[in-house]
Amino acid sequence: MAVTEPAPAVPAEPHAPPTPTAAPNEAGETPGIPQEGARREERGEGSGGGEGSEGGAGARPAPSGRTVRGTGYESILRRQSLRESAARTYARSLPIVPVRARGLTIEGADGRRYLDCLSGAGTLALGHNHPVVLEAIKKVLDSGAPLHVLDLATPVKDAFTSELFATLPGELADDARVQFCGPAGTDAVEAALKLVRTATGRDGLLAFTGAYHGMTAGALAASGGAPDVRVTRLPYPHAYRCPFGTGDERGAELSARWTESLLDDPKSGVTTPAGMIVEAVQGEGGVIPAPDDWMRRMRRITADRAIPLVVDEVQTGVGRTGAFWAVEHSGVVPDVMVLSKAIGGSLPLAVVVYRSSLDAWEPGAHAGTFRGNQLAMAAGTATLAYVRENRLAERAGTLGARILGQLQGLAAAHPCVGDVRGRGLMIGIELVDPDAAGPEDTVPPAAPALALAVQQECLARGLIVELGGRHSAVVRLLPPLTLTDEQATAVLDRFADALAAAERARVPRPSPSRRAPAPVPAPGPSH
Repeated sequence: MAVTEPAPAVPAEPHAPPTPTAAPNEAGETPGIPQEGARREERGEGSGGGEGSEGGAGARPAPSGRTVRGTGYESILRRQSLRESAARTYARSLPIVPVRARGLTIEGADGRRYLDCLSGAGTLALGHNHPVVLEAIKKVLDSGAPLHVLDLATPVKDAFTSELFATLPGELADDARVQFCGPAGTDAVEAALKLVRTATGRDGLLAFTGAYHGMTAGALAASGGAPDVRVTRLPYPHAYRCPFGTGDERGAELSARWTESLLDDPKSGVTTPAGMIVEAVQGEGGVIPAPDDWMRRMRRITADRAIPLVVDEVQTGVGRTGAFWAVEHSGVVPDVMVLSKAIGGSLPLAVVVYRSSLDAWEPGAHAGTFRGNQLAMAAGTATLAYVRENRLAERAGTLGARILGQLQGLAAAHPCVGDVRGRGLMIGIELVDPDAAGPEDTVPPAAPALALAVQQECLARGLIVELGGRHSAVVRLLPPLTLTDEQATAVLDRFADALAAAERARVPRPSPSRRAPAPVPAPGPSH
């Protein structure tokens, strides 16, 4: 006989509107669902999952009392695995079926609730279904305005462009052009690369190790690990795993000197490129913030040699790092900014903003059928304005610094936490295997298996996190900018509990200096 287990509550979402009957209310609760144990979960003691659950979404009675197994969400997951391509990613590590969401909270088809610190890979600056976003979308729908207009001018588009320009660095906004692209960041990257190649008449490109700029051919060519000979790889500064073995300021200085040497040495094999593309914080590369001095150095190097500087703000933009745009931390004004994700207010939208002197395109040189997404522009306008008017970038900087400090305190008690880093509410925790460190290692090797175990333990406790970094050993936190102090505490409590559980389950290995030689184990499944 199935026994009903009540779905626990989560810390309340800020700025919640009156609750419709089908949506969670201000406390993240769905009307009609029992809420016993709410305070236990708010303290981080409760669980969004349970023993024997499938990734935290296992078969147990739904809140209504009916048994879930064999119906509902499990059937949906089975059909997804049968029908969708092998390229699917998040669905593999997060086997849940979201049916309702608000703010930080997602409710699955099985009635379980999760604190979402993935936020659509940084897309949801205001979290799920924020009232100002829903109202903006509803207003367009109710107005009878066209939803698809290619690149025609509309009042909705004009309002979006005006709000976007109001947020840009002043020097760029005063002399900017905007290109609406296909509705994905990778297409905006493609457009930016085409733009600088057209404007300069040159073909080569400077990019950085560890970079991620998208999944289309040109964007992949500029990302870390790609073999495109037209792209010159430069060392990105990394204080923890410095490519020069020095770290901190010295490593950043050597990176800048290497860049200058390649560009100025007539025998380096690197001709003057069409542009340099860089992330102010590498997200998929492992949440690695570029030092501000190094960013300013890259600006001087490119400006002195008439090389357009392209900054990819797809994930870092709209307040995520504690400034509206991540380049503002350093005061750098790039020639080109690539924007997507949060600028659409949860809907698909991507643009390139650039100096008018680069506007050398012929009509139709870059186009896209869905570049006139009116609903995304309305949602984006509302999001940009809300973040700006409510100073959410500053809030992200303050709260992010507090979270980083608490995580660094946690690291002191857990040797498997090699590094805690980030900026604002873009945070990474790199997990390592201290037992596997050799005498020549400056830092322990990455521990991707442990990171995967932590992710699974987080999901079992009702916390959604993502993995990134070179070896998928960095646990990433990308909560919405509307995160409250209470919610931040719940997130940290659940993460700490998950980390401890994953550590307990791990079998320690003897130090390399003491253990006998052993066969190299077969590689495990890739992430």
